[in-house]
Parts: sequence; structure tokens; C-alpha cells
Amino acid sequence: MTSPLAGWRVLVPRPVAGTSPAVVALAAAGASAEVVPLIATVPPEDLGPLDDVLLALGAGWYRWFVLTSAAAVPVLAARAAAAGRTLADLTAEVSVAAVGPGTARALRDAGVEVDLTPPAPSTAQSLVAAWPAPRGERTRVLFPRGDLAAPTLTDGLRTRGWQVDDVVAYRTVPADPPPAEVREAWAGGDIRAALLTSTSTVRELVAQLGAPPSGTLLVAIGPTTAAEAHRVGLPLAATATTQTMTGLVEALSQAAAHAAAHAAEER
Repeated sequence: MTSPLAGWRVLVPRPVAGTSPAVVALAAAGASAEVVPLIATVPPEDLGPLDDVLLALGAGWYRWFVLTSAAAVPVLAARAAAAGRTLADLTAEVSVAAVGPGTARALRDAGVEVDLTPPAPSTAQSLVAAWPAPRGERTRVLFPRGDLAAPTLTDGLRTRGWQVDDVVAYRTVPADPPPAEVREAWAGGDIRAALLTSTSTVRELVAQLGAPPSGTLLVAIGPTTAAEAHRVGLPLAATATTQTMTGLVEALSQAAAHAAAHAAEER
């Protein structure tokens, strides 16, 4: 049976180091990935506060270490290396939480074992709901975050009795403008779909490429990204039920099959 994505060009609007799971999953579905970085993540301008909390992390000051984005992992690993350590060393004596399977995979790739991920959907609210109650005197949580992160996790854990130190681990900035060929292919409908991987990529998609032409399928990785798409007026074909790049491609494939069936009914 022919894949509903066979022959499609699909925009993957995120920086990719190495081979992205989305590229592999799209290729398996017969589609080609148009990898277009719309955002870039860079370290904070002042690394002092981040280095200080990582030193405290390695000294056993914290009970939990939590991440809500895989984008923090390379920055944290680099700062650990600058201090002659690894991220796995620094987290060896603490419990580690990740907001979802993608972030958990990035941590495991860095040698860090993950103790807690919430059930779907992979959101800060789900993580707070799954978080255990504090016990004993060690109630401090380290949350290295992006500069645009909402206060949902920090506020939620503090309400539950945890002491949370949140520190900016990376900043999100616009990437260089996409090539003219990509802009033309997007406006002309040659790019049939786009994978929306974060609220930042949603905003930059609109800012750098504009709204998609009719018939372009947009799929969000989770409810937070979906909410941002709705806020800026982008029509969504689907939201992934599993917050991974592979899950995102599966959601797109199902949306494409549904669109094809609907078109056939109208003919």
C-alpha cells in the first residue's frame, strides 16, 4: 500500500545536529524532509549563574534535576565539560525528571538516567501532577530552562512544597532567514506539510515564511505548541499523541490519509 506521504516535501523547522528522527521517519514514509532552522539556541550571556548551580548540583545540593526541553542538554553538557565533569557525573546522586520522551532520550544520550517522565501529554502540567511529594529535608529542585519557558513547572512544584531554583540555561533566538528557494516552495505549496516542534518555531514560521497556502498540513508536537498555533491563527491538521519526532510524523501520516479520503469523497 502506498504511503499517504509518498513524494511529499515536509518542512522540519528546527536545528538538527546529525540525523533527525523526523528525517528518518519521513524517509521511511516516502517523504523528503526540508530541514529549515527557524530558531537557534544559544547560551545565556552571563554563564555565571548557570555554572554556580551546576557546581551545587555536583556537590549534592539538590534532590531533583528536571528539564522540559532537550535544547538544554548540549549547553549543560558543555558547561559541565568546561568544569572538567560530565553531565552524568553531576546528576549521579540526584533524581532526574524529563517532560517527555524526546527530552528523556536527549538526557540518556548524554549518559544521564531518567527517573521520571509523566504520562501523555508531555506538558509541564502533567509533570507537576506526576511529581512526588517532598520527604525529609532535601527538597531542592534544579530546573535549567530556556529564557522563554513559562512558569508552570516552577510555580506548580513550589505550590507542592518544593524549593525550586530555576536558571536560564539557553536563549532562543531567530535563525538566519530561510533560502529563497524554500520561501518560494512554501508560498507555492510545493512543501506539502510542516512539523511544528515548539511555540518558538510556530512564531518564527509565521514571521519568516508566512501563513501556509491552502492545503498545507500543519501538525503540532503537543498541546502547548498547538495552543500557540491556534493563537496566531494557523490551521492545524493534527496534534501528535506521542511527543516525539516519530510520533509527529505518524500524526502527519494519519492527517494526510484523512485529507486524501475527504478529497476522494468530494470528487
